[in-house]
Amino acid sequence: MPSTLSASAVRRLRESLDAQLSALGEAPFTGDDEAAVAACAEAVLRAEEPLRAAVKAAVRGSLAVLADRAPGRSLEVRVPPHGAVQAVEGPRHTRGTPPGVVETDPLTWLRLATGRIPWAEAVSGHLVRASGARSDLSGHLPLWPVPPPGGAAPVSRH
Repeated sequence: MPSTLSASAVRRLRESLDAQLSALGEAPFTGDDEAAVAACAEAVLRAEEPLRAAVKAAVRGSLAVLADRAPGRSLEVRVPPHGAVQAVEGPRHTRGTPPGVVETDPLTWLRLATGRIPWAEAVSGHLVRASGARSDLSGHLPLWPVPPPGGAAPVSRH
């Protein structure tokens, strides 16, 4: 599980995931904690009207996964109103706006995290605002394996 998530955050994530799965008419989730983050993001994206608590939990959990996989403080990734993390190695900032900032809405972030939309497409479509030399997250996204067309075994990028 991402190191930046507390035990209570993991509990809220799992509760939100199970509530979203129930709203979709699906069984509760039984996998491990990091898989729960991915499952929550997928459940939110499948829902016609996702539950606010599930969106919040999926965003915070996926941002924590990003921060663990790309540690550093040269880029701030913001997904208002649910969360922000600092990530990516490079010059550290101590005050004010960091040298690099990425900002997007919750559903676009979850689409990026799960591989439903490529980084370049989101940036060129103005779904993401990215500034700074280290703001290209294409090497860090998607966070989880993306299943190829036809539903065969996932292909991992990490």
